[in-house]
Amino acid sequence: MTGRFRLALIAHDKMKDAMVDWAARHEDALSRCDIQATGTTGGRILERLPALRITRLKSGPMGGDQQIGAMIAEGKIDGLVFFVDPLSPHPHDVDVKALTRLALVYDIPMACNPSTADLVVAGYAAKR
Repeated sequence: MTGRFRLALIAHDKMKDAMVDWAARHEDALSRCDIQATGTTGGRILERLPALRITRLKSGPMGGDQQIGAMIAEGKIDGLVFFVDPLSPHPHDVDVKALTRLALVYDIPMACNPSTADLVVAGYAAKR
């Protein structure tokens, strides 16, 4: 892989703490990525890790999920980390399904929990 890995980060409300903790554990690797994040998730990560290069988009339900989906379709995202809360209903569940479909169609890695996200970051580091 050449250039910086372009990573999208999204987390449901009850998973935002887990996303921030995950990002802190991988701060060194993430510092070598161009990160797009939905608004609240990106803001929470930047509060703890202000040195990361994060572009904040709209919040997920307000269009941020669609913004990331468009970037995937345009070839501007190399990987997606979306910490999904499996125990709560989500009114914007169709957005989650659309992102999953796009990740499959465009063959980009998509991690929905910290363990899988660890593997995505390790895979990126191995390709460098």
